Amino acid sequence: MSDRFVSEVKLFNFTEIADGRGKLISLESNINIPFDVKRVYYLYSTKKEAARGFHAHIELKQMAICISGSCIIDVETVKGKTSFTMNCPNKGLFMDGIVWREIRNFSDDCVLLVLADAIYTEDDYIRDYDSFSLRLKSLT
Repeated sequence: MSDRFVSEVKLFNFTEIADGRGKLISLESNINIPFDVKRVYYLYSTKKEAARGFHAHIELKQMAICISGSCIIDVETVKGKTSFTMNCPNKGLFMDGIVWREIRNFSDDCVLLVLADAIYTEDDYIRDYDSFSLRLKSLT
């Protein structure tokens, strides 16, 4: 890992193709997803009172898309804390590098799809909030 020291969050709007049959969204690496997709996972059947996340990554780039239902993603970066209500399949939350994330308020029908630019490696995780805060301070 090269410790790029990035801490960025950005909301993306994906182009929908719609006709009388319904809607379609195409996701393509390095076109509307700003990285090569190496891993895909999704959260579903998450209890409304449950919360997920509670970690940051050092280098990983991710795009979170709520393809069904809704949830709230709370993030913290060098710019501060922000909450995003994810409730539309044509919006994606891009998280790059050192971004603390907590996911909560899952609807019963929530399916949160996450695209990542690397396969899973525990070495890229920051699971302790105090360690995250120290790392974040070193970016400013």
